[in-house]
Amino acid sequence: MNIPSELKYTKDHEWIKIDGDTATIGITDFAQSELGDIVYVDVDTVDDEVEKDDVFGSVEAVKTVSDLFMPLTGEVTEFNEALEDEPELVNKDPYGDGWMIKVAISDASQIEELLDAEAYKNLIEG
Repeated sequence: MNIPSELKYTKDHEWIKIDGDTATIGITDFAQSELGDIVYVDVDTVDDEVEKDDVFGSVEAVKTVSDLFMPLTGEVTEFNEALEDEPELVNKDPYGDGWMIKVAISDASQIEELLDAEAYKNLIEG
């Protein structure tokens, strides 16, 4: 299971890469493996301010649809358009080409509440 140490994580299996006041967000390797083959990523919150823990979109796999939860309050500035034609990028490269959104962070103090790689590993290994 791939859990890059430079990223932050949530209990809902999103990963967050912080770059200044911008966060790139996707779902973890664990999440995509649990979901199975992803057939559609739906994000209709671009240009919206989304509160921490609110739904920013959903991901549809062959067997199920899962909501995507915002790890930090902020404005969704970008959606990974490549996922419209190739949603399977989330399966192939969840931490790279399979990223989902970019967010302008509103409250940097929320970063402290995110899990580090070790804490996330403990969560999924129980």
